[in-house]
Amino acid sequence: MAKQPQSCAFRTSIGGQALIEGILMRGPEKQAIVVRDQEGNLVEKVEELRLIKDRHPILGWPLIRGTVNFLSSMVNGVKALMYSADFYPEEETTEPSKFEQWLDRTFSNKKLEGLIVGLSVLLGIGLSIFLFLVLPTGGLLHFFPDFPMWGRNLIEGVLKVAIFLLYLIFCSKQKDIYRVFQYHGAEHKCINCVEHGHPLTVKYVRESSKEHKRCGTSFILIVMVISILMFMVIRVDTIWMRILSRIILVPVIAGISYEVLQCAGRSNSKFMDLVSRPGMWMQGLTTK
Repeated sequence: MAKQPQSCAFRTSIGGQALIEGILMRGPEKQAIVVRDQEGNLVEKVEELRLIKDRHPILGWPLIRGTVNFLSSMVNGVKALMYSADFYPEEETTEPSKFEQWLDRTFSNKKLEGLIVGLSVLLGIGLSIFLFLVLPTGGLLHFFPDFPMWGRNLIEGVLKVAIFLLYLIFCSKQKDIYRVFQYHGAEHKCINCVEHGHPLTVKYVRESSKEHKRCGTSFILIVMVISILMFMVIRVDTIWMRILSRIILVPVIAGISYEVLQCAGRSNSKFMDLVSRPGMWMQGLTTK
């Protein structure tokens, strides 16, 4: 296999996401979804983007846009996943429950979809806060009461990274998720192929790298590192104030992390390559 050049011919803002037997690709003006159905046909769906920053320019400002783009990506990602899942419906062996029947009677299909998307995003954010904020933070004062604050913050950061790594390893062992991770690698290959100035053909895509600096996996790792550094400075003793401070500062940390990620994606400097390297290593799990 040909070795992928390290420097890009040009940079793009194209991003993407792996779906069930497909991928989503998002550019500055449009997004496209392609899914392989059960007959092996490729089904395409292209949509014009309506960006919230076009209606509210302040939401496109640096440090603010990171949180806005993250939430927007979650909402669009859940919608795209639901769309791809429709091509692979589960076999219904039982009658719908009374709750499911009530939902069908009460909400139209569009409203029900919006409700499911909203609940999925809230559950995703809530689970992330519990796993990466409450769980590592809540037990530290109990198990390490005599540690200096900087030591507890460092242990907290190591626990966050360890939980994230174990979570990715567990997911990668699941057959369905492993398949999605393969599409994640294919998505990266397509973007790298375009950014290196090659024709978007199977030959050049296969030769392209499956890791990318602007990946969401790298973003989460950068969030963890920024949070470790920030809470080395911000010192709170009581457990509830520690948890509350971390929740309140999530948008700030996400905003800073997003700017670091974008800078890494635009730069070929040795320093930014060094900053990106841990996230690229972590992508070895999510782009198999």
